[in-house]
Amino acid sequence: MTAVDATELVRLTKELLAAHPPASTDRLDFLRARFDAGLAWVHYPEGLGGVGAPRSLQAVVDAELAAAGAPDNDPRRIGIGLGMAAPTILGFGTEEQKRRFLRPLWVGEEVWCQLFSEPGAGSDLAALGTRAVRSGDDWIVNGQKVWTSSAHLARWAILIARTDPDVPKHKGITYFVCDMTDPGVDVRPLRQVTGEAEFNEVFLTDVRIPDAHRLGEVGDGWRVAQTTLNNERVAIGGMRLPREGGMIGPVVKTWRERPELRTHDLHQRLLKLWVEAEVARLAGERLRQQLVAGQPGPEGAGMKLSFARLNQEISGLEVELLGEEGLLYEDWTMRRPELVDFVGRDAGYRYLRSKGNSIEGGTSEVLLNIVAERVLGLPSEPRTDKDVAWKDLAR
Repeated sequence: MTAVDATELVRLTKELLAAHPPASTDRLDFLRARFDAGLAWVHYPEGLGGVGAPRSLQAVVDAELAAAGAPDNDPRRIGIGLGMAAPTILGFGTEEQKRRFLRPLWVGEEVWCQLFSEPGAGSDLAALGTRAVRSGDDWIVNGQKVWTSSAHLARWAILIARTDPDVPKHKGITYFVCDMTDPGVDVRPLRQVTGEAEFNEVFLTDVRIPDAHRLGEVGDGWRVAQTTLNNERVAIGGMRLPREGGMIGPVVKTWRERPELRTHDLHQRLLKLWVEAEVARLAGERLRQQLVAGQPGPEGAGMKLSFARLNQEISGLEVELLGEEGLLYEDWTMRRPELVDFVGRDAGYRYLRSKGNSIEGGTSEVLLNIVAERVLGLPSEPRTDKDVAWKDLAR
């Protein structure tokens, strides 16, 4: 197929709208037709939701569809699938896996979660102990995962497990797609400081995964996982926002509408954070432009670092600005939310929930090392366990 430009994408979009008018077409039917037309991820290959166009031209399609009142796929609800599972499946999946998983993932028919972190392997993810043992054409998996967002909603999970304990920790890991409906999967809520349970702990007992659901080669799971992790950090820290989008929006709105709360000190701090939020937003735009050339690299770690720090500082400022009101928290019920809504909640929620931003998607300490070593080229920290078999590591 010849190169697809903006004009061709507009033509394809208009054809889609003519054949499937949004006002009279079932939402899922429209989304399936959009995927089949190659207008889901325009930069993906034909037949997999795209037409091989530059990633930057996705905005052309999105603008045309938004103007026509077309439904979207509720990306915040299926963010793990879109931002982490899909690029990994595209990069390492077989053709059969791509065709089985990508369409229902993008349409939102199947929610995904991520079974990576463990109670004893959070910051040091490569030290994970969940075991997968080969049994004929299947793998039998036993272990525990933790901090799993959306596990209570998910149909599928991306999972890394140890398949060889006799080699160093990074070399004995294999990457799988896990069926969350398997009877050996036990999902339990983890109640957070916000009062709700968006996270879960997941216990895996004799879970059977067919070898056909393995992504990449046996023992090469750490390399496959890097694609997931790099995309995760961009998805968290580099999301597309308008000016004054994200956490800075509510505090600026309060500042403008309630002059009686203003002080000189808070004004200076707000100005500083507004500028930093705008710089981070523009840096995110530049990062997404770089992604046109390929997969995200370690630069995403820097974006996620900035995102976590800014969210925590901005939410802290907002609580101070509101005084006693900032301590109020209107909803302390035990809920199992489908998504995290920073902007649609009150200041107390934002302040509490933002504390997790420096942990999820890689702790800030780990990301600082990534930026130092892989972006700035500084010497690596000494690692005495890199050549030691996992079974011989102290735990």
